[in-house]
Amino acid sequence: MVENKQTYATSYRSHALKGTPIIPGDKSISQRSLILGLLSTGKTCIKHILDSEDVQHTLSATVKLGAEVVQQKNGDYIVQGRGVGLLKKPQEPLYLGNSGTGVRLIKGVVASHPFDTILTGDASLSKRPMNRVTQPLSLMGAEFCSVNNDKEQSSYLPLKVIGARRPIPIEYQLNVPSAQVKSALILAALNTPGTSEIIEPLATRDHTERMLKSFQVNIQEEFTAKGAKRIRIKGHQELQPCTIVVPADPSSAAFFIGAALIVPESDILLENILMNPTRIGFLKALRKMGGNITISNRRTQAGEEIADINVTYSRLKGIHLNADIAPSMIDEYPILAVVSAFAQGESYFEGLGELRVKESDRLSAIVEGLKKCGVECHTQDDNLRIMGTDGNVKGMMGQEKIVTQLDHRIAMSFLIMGLATHKPVSIDDHTVMRSSFPNFMKEIVKLGGHIESA
Repeated sequence: MVENKQTYATSYRSHALKGTPIIPGDKSISQRSLILGLLSTGKTCIKHILDSEDVQHTLSATVKLGAEVVQQKNGDYIVQGRGVGLLKKPQEPLYLGNSGTGVRLIKGVVASHPFDTILTGDASLSKRPMNRVTQPLSLMGAEFCSVNNDKEQSSYLPLKVIGARRPIPIEYQLNVPSAQVKSALILAALNTPGTSEIIEPLATRDHTERMLKSFQVNIQEEFTAKGAKRIRIKGHQELQPCTIVVPADPSSAAFFIGAALIVPESDILLENILMNPTRIGFLKALRKMGGNITISNRRTQAGEEIADINVTYSRLKGIHLNADIAPSMIDEYPILAVVSAFAQGESYFEGLGELRVKESDRLSAIVEGLKKCGVECHTQDDNLRIMGTDGNVKGMMGQEKIVTQLDHRIAMSFLIMGLATHKPVSIDDHTVMRSSFPNFMKEIVKLGGHIESA
């Protein structure tokens, strides 16, 4: 295979990182705001939406389903919704690019609308299994098959969704902790008569539940004695349009937090960061490792907690994390693994099976990348062990490059690593970062980091 030299990027050992980077809007909230805007009955205003490929693909899908979307001169998006049950049949396939969130949430929306929809994605998304979503949606009356009407090939894209003509309310307990599966079921329930119940044994991102309340939807939540959450939602409610102010993405902020912790003498400030309790496991873990992280100016914005975060260089110690914390930081494990390589002592992370079905098999990509940089690490089942170097990571030898596997978080994590290694770190494709953080390298350079692309 001939490599495309114009997609390479290399990071080099850098001096102190200083300043206040611009962190883009949260991807999860950006995508949900477009979808709920589609399902509302008037004009929804979305401020500070993430301008990335994933979000643009979700926007395109909502337009094909009947929304009218206009971008204002000030950058705000106005979404004229169609209303629950009133979506129009798309005249062409809905292409979601690399967005696992977008495809699974849209799948939930169309599953309870009485028309057929074809969903497609890029090469990476087409390798990701969809059965964890299609199985419970099938219980609600939807059918799934390949574009050639082969129901045995209904686990992967391209996929035909045959929307339920008479949707059936369900009571369903999630088999794995997944905000995408939970949200798909909630969205399908909006156009389903009666009351549907979804039970999640472990808490996952609750942006859908919070945002629905902003759209004046009656959604009930209660916790059992064992900590499981039961969600009840009655179908055929009307979503009232509202204004959504998208906070800065904590998963994107995580790369800058990690960089400041491992590059000596760094001191950065991150503003307006989402502090949803289901998204701050990464910060909790870093503090336990000894990270100098100060949180200030806490406030509430559109039903979500936000704050400013100051991070300075720290001497970190290894940490043992059990599986319970994984849902609250599943997207941050690649950068946490990089940070752990610079810590003193061993780090051990349990319950990372979900990483195997992300944009890539992130667990194997993390291990392969760390080993290329001279870090001792290995996996056992779904657990990851990393032997920290106490700041003495060699970096990459020769001309070999980290294989990103079309995964934006793997790409960004290893570029961060190269800012503090003795030898440079190169990745094979920097274009994958467009899906969530198009200006990532520019913001790193603005802080004083040394990154070059070819």
